[in-house]
Amino acid sequence: MTTAFDPYDLAGRRLANRIAMAPMTRSRASGPGATPTELMATYYAQRAGAGLIVTEGIQPSPVGQGYPNTPGLHSDAQVAAWRTVTAAVHARGGVIFAQLMHAGRIGHASLRPGGPLPVGPSAVPAAVEVFTAEGLRPSAVPRALTEDDILGTIRDYADAARNAIDAGFDGVELHGANGYLIHQFLSANANRRTDGWGGSVEGRIRFAVEVSDAVVAAVGRDRVGVRISPFNPFNDITEADAEEMYAALIARLDVAYLHVLESGDHRDLTLRLHKEWPGTVLLNAPDVPGPERLGLIEDGTADVLTFGALFLANPDLPARLAAGGPFNEPDLATAYSGDHRGYVDYPALAG
Repeated sequence: MTTAFDPYDLAGRRLANRIAMAPMTRSRASGPGATPTELMATYYAQRAGAGLIVTEGIQPSPVGQGYPNTPGLHSDAQVAAWRTVTAAVHARGGVIFAQLMHAGRIGHASLRPGGPLPVGPSAVPAAVEVFTAEGLRPSAVPRALTEDDILGTIRDYADAARNAIDAGFDGVELHGANGYLIHQFLSANANRRTDGWGGSVEGRIRFAVEVSDAVVAAVGRDRVGVRISPFNPFNDITEADAEEMYAALIARLDVAYLHVLESGDHRDLTLRLHKEWPGTVLLNAPDVPGPERLGLIEDGTADVLTFGALFLANPDLPARLAAGGPFNEPDLATAYSGDHRGYVDYPALAG
């Protein structure tokens, strides 16, 4: 019987196990110019026992930043700083992918004083508040991307993917979930375009497909994954036609893996996507308690499991899952900003 602790071949890359660290915003990139810090290298290296680490969202361009102190991959300084992180993970035998995340309409002008406003497929603000250095603020009305803007943004993703490989990452994951830019194009309430980038299912999936194709052309199919979150309403997203849309989307993607974040009671769609997807399926099932989630490998629901909050609080999570616990509880008060506390000071199992 296959278990979560067995090795796995991910497009020719050996993973030590089928337990992956999910991407989690931590807002600790306090180096100059949105660069990662030595503390971030320590954080990721502590978790190198994962079969795969997917980093926090990394903006592919300055306008892609949605929150304070999130890191980028669009400058030479950022590439150089990320090399410290990837080297630390590799020194402990880990595999690490960079998640490329353009926040789109989620953001605030205070992030770039005097700079560009957040952008989106349409000039429709999200009905949510966003984090800023001054606390929660209403989302801005985004500037609708022009055709030239869209093509430039696709190039930004491809350039950031090349930068990721230059920085030592093993691959990249495109964030097409949680209400950020790619997800905004998929959603009819955020994407009200009437040109070839909106309207029909085929129009709304076009941006995701063209970003994916450009990144694959830049770094190779075996180094690319895509994350999706069907039916996820986070950041003011609605998806009345999710089943049709995601089936159409995965039929057009040609990447190493599909990373599904389940939202609500939609396991039937997860199983359908897994059946129709020819490659690896990573699954984040937050409604299933950590140890119980292991059965989703044994019954074939997923090929690899991803864990978020449990990995935040348990740097040695695979060992703890194998032992049946105990598990540290995450301190969510320190999840999205701060110093080493609630970041690199969670204890590992003794011995």
